[in-house]
Amino acid sequence: MAITLKGDQKINTVPTTKTKALKINLNAHIYGTFAEIGAGQETVRNFFRAGGASGTIAKAMSAYDKDFSDAIYGVEKDNRYVTELRLKKMLKHEMDLIEERLDRQKHPDKLFFSYANTVATINFTKKFKGHGWVGIRFQLDPLEDYNEIVLHLRFKETDARLQQETLGILGVNLIYGAYYLNDNPKELLKSFYDNIDKDRLEIDMINFSGPRFMYVDNRLMSLQLVKNGMTNAVMFGPDGNNMLPAQVLYKKNILALRGSYRPVTKVNMDMFERSKQLFFNENKVDPSKTKIIFEITLSNLRAEGEINERDFLDRAELLCSLGLNVMITNYQEYFKLVEYFSEFTKERMGLAMGVYNLIQIFDEKYYRDLSGGILEAFGKLFYRDLKVYMYPYKDEETGEFITSENLKVHPRMKELYKFFKNNGRLLDIKDFNPDILHIFSRKVLKMIKNGEDGWEEMLPKGVAEIIKEKRLFGCTKKLG
Repeated sequence: MAITLKGDQKINTVPTTKTKALKINLNAHIYGTFAEIGAGQETVRNFFRAGGASGTIAKAMSAYDKDFSDAIYGVEKDNRYVTELRLKKMLKHEMDLIEERLDRQKHPDKLFFSYANTVATINFTKKFKGHGWVGIRFQLDPLEDYNEIVLHLRFKETDARLQQETLGILGVNLIYGAYYLNDNPKELLKSFYDNIDKDRLEIDMINFSGPRFMYVDNRLMSLQLVKNGMTNAVMFGPDGNNMLPAQVLYKKNILALRGSYRPVTKVNMDMFERSKQLFFNENKVDPSKTKIIFEITLSNLRAEGEINERDFLDRAELLCSLGLNVMITNYQEYFKLVEYFSEFTKERMGLAMGVYNLIQIFDEKYYRDLSGGILEAFGKLFYRDLKVYMYPYKDEETGEFITSENLKVHPRMKELYKFFKNNGRLLDIKDFNPDILHIFSRKVLKMIKNGEDGWEEMLPKGVAEIIKEKRLFGCTKKLG
C-alpha cells in the first residue's frame, strides 16, 4: 500500500521546531529510532517534549562510552568515532534492528527511519570548536528501498550547551525535511537552517541517495551549500560524489589550479601537467601525500549574472571525466583560499595560474577592505612557503611570451613583485607547449555554441566526444 506524504503549502512563517516535531509525532505512519553519540540526546529530546512521541519513537539511545559504542557498531580501523563511516554503520545497524524486531505484517503501513549523529562538541580549552556527522535513513513507501541523507557540520558557537541545542534543532529539521520536503531537495537543504542562524553552524558536505533521490545530482547540492552561504567551499571527486574537504586535505600537500573550465582546454591540462611536475620536484613534496584541485569560484559561476546550473554541471561533467578533484569556493581572493587550506594542513602548497591572474594578485584594489592592505594579503598568501607557478601568455601582436621576467606590474608594486620573484616564490612554467597558447575557453565556447568547426582539436583527448554525446554547452554537433 503506497502512502503519500504531502508537504506544507508555502507560507511566509517558518514552522517552529516544536511544530515540526509534533507534526512528525502525529503522523501515524512515521516510526523509527534515534542513536546519538557525543552531544547528548538533543534531537530526540525535541520529540519527547513536543508530545505524542510514543507514536514515533521506537527506541532512543546514546552509546556515549567508547567501549559500549564499539560493542554495538564495531571498531573502526582508525579508532575514530566522528566519521562518515561510523555514521553509516549506525544508520544501517539501527535500521536492521527495526526490520528484525518489528513484524512487517503487523505494521504494513509504517514508514521506518533511523536517525543518527556522531558529534564532537567544543573542547575544554575552546581551541577546537567541534564538528560532526548527521544522517537519516528512511522510507517513503513501505515497499520501497531506503533513502539516505548524510551531512557534515562544523560548529561556530563557542559554548557546548548552545552547540547541543543547535544540533537538536538541525536533527528535527532533517527528519521533517526528509518526509515533507523530499520532492524539492533545494528547499529541503535550505530548511536545515530553519530556526538556526548561519553564524551558529556550517554545513560543508551533503549527499543524497536512494530511490527518491535517483535524479538528484550531489554536485549540484554542493553548489547550493556555497550559493546559500552555508559554507565557503565544497569538493567533489571524479565519481561525482561530494567529499569532505577537511578529510581529503588533512595533512596533505596541495596544488590548486583556478579557472573557468568552460570548457576545460589543452591549455588547462598543459598547465596542470607542467605545474604538477614542478610541485613534485619541490623538497618534502611526496606525490602520494598530495592533492591536486581544480577550483572554480562562485564569482566565476556568476560571471553572466545568475548561476546557470546546467552550465555548472557541464563543467563538472568534463572535469570529473578527466579524473579530477573539483572545488567550488566563495573565495575570490587567493589569500583567502590559502587561509582555508591552512586550516587542514601545514604541508607545502602551490598555486598554478596564468599571467592575467598574477597581475590581479598585484592589484591593490582587491585589498581595500583589509586594514593592512596588500601587505596583509601577501603575508597570508605566502605564509608557509607557498609558491606560484606562472603559465605564460603569448602577445598576439608581437609574438612575445609574457613571463615573470618581462611582466609589467604597477610601478608601486614593482619592488614587492621583485621581492617575491627573487625569493623563489614566483616560478615560470618553462616547458610549456607554445603551439596551444592561442586557445582560450571563451573562444572554444563561442565556437561550440555557433556550431563552428575546429574546436575539437583545442580540447584534451576524449573531451569533444563527451560534449557532443551529452550535448554540453549548447552543442548541437552529432557524435561521429
